[in-house]
Amino acid sequence: MNRSKAKDPATPELLVTHKNLSTQTQKQHNQKSLRTRQSQRGFSLLEVLVAFAILALSLGVLMQIFSRAMNTTAFSANYSRAVALAEAKLGSVGADIPLEQGAYSGEPEDGLDWVVNIQPYPLPEAFTDSPVAQPYAVTAIASWPSPTGARRVVLRSIRLGAPL
Repeated sequence: MNRSKAKDPATPELLVTHKNLSTQTQKQHNQKSLRTRQSQRGFSLLEVLVAFAILALSLGVLMQIFSRAMNTTAFSANYSRAVALAEAKLGSVGADIPLEQGAYSGEPEDGLDWVVNIQPYPLPEAFTDSPVAQPYAVTAIASWPSPTGARRVVLRSIRLGAPL
C-alpha cells in the first residue's frame, strides 16, 4: 500500500513562507515605526522660534494692557481725591474761608494743591432794584501733577452773602 503523504500545514515549506511573510510585515512595521519616531522626535528649531515669537508678541501686548490699566487706576484715584478736596473747600466757604471777594489757597493736601476764588455774582436787571443779599460766584480748584501734564478739577457754586 502506497500511501501518499498529505502535506501537513506545519511542513517546513509553509513555515518558511509564513516566516517570510512575518519578516516582511515586521520590516514594514519597523520602517513605519522608524518614520513615526523620527517625526515625533521633538520640535524643530523653526517651530521653537515661531513659538517664542508668538509668546514675545503676546507678552508685549499684555504688558501694554496692564500698564494702561494701572495708569487709569492712578488717574481715577487722583481725580477722586481732587473732587473730594474741592468739595471740602466749597463746603468750608463761609466757615473757614470768609465769603468775601478774593483768592484763597493753603498748604497742599495729600499731594494736591487747591485754590478758592470768590467773586461777586452779577444779578440780572430784575433783581438789582432791591437785592436781599449779595450773591458770590465761588470756584474751587484742586490740581495735581501727572506725567502727561498738570491735571485739575474745577467746581463752581453760587453762595449768598450776608443780608444787605
